[in-house]
Amino acid sequence: MDQVVVLHGERELVARAQHLFMAEHEFTCAARDMATWGAMEVRAGLIERMRRRISSGVRVRKVYNPEVLSEAAELTQLAGVGVGIRICRTPMSHETIIIDRKVAITAGPPVDGVRNYAIVQAPEVVAGLAMLFEATWDSGVDLGEFDGPALDERNREVAQMLGSGLTDEASARKLGLSLRTYRRRVAELMELLAADSRFQAGLRARDLGVR
Repeated sequence: MDQVVVLHGERELVARAQHLFMAEHEFTCAARDMATWGAMEVRAGLIERMRRRISSGVRVRKVYNPEVLSEAAELTQLAGVGVGIRICRTPMSHETIIIDRKVAITAGPPVDGVRNYAIVQAPEVVAGLAMLFEATWDSGVDLGEFDGPALDERNREVAQMLGSGLTDEASARKLGLSLRTYRRRVAELMELLAADSRFQAGLRARDLGVR
């Protein structure tokens, strides 16, 4: 494979690069959330695969932006089997996986819902990306010590509706959502904020600066 190869979309990434994800010593990942690399790290059976990977001696570290906390239960399970997980408040300028410090895979921004991925094997470039990962890792906070979630734009909109006094139907219409989707997002927000009620979720969102 050339030192830098650009692949178009997840289908081509899976077809041509899935074998590269099998680390022998170290696997690091920097991403905004768990969806970026979803095609390569299929969620079904992920915990057990991570357990086996770590028991074979592979060091696994992942650093995310706070938006990932909507997946808090799964993150806690991953940490429980030995995956190092940190949360970084600074918006991720790069979303990268590095395997054994030999291969790096970077994800470009979605364009019409499709990402380009660069497979990098040039040693000096991989080394630079590894240094960037370490800086991001050092700026993050361990999952268990993170002092609170940051709400993404959609969560903030839902939180604002909780304090508006509107009915669910009216709130859903205002946000352009179906009633079912709106109620699901309310439930997700309550879980994210560890709230026992909508009222409590509204209070905690207000404490985070949502108005």
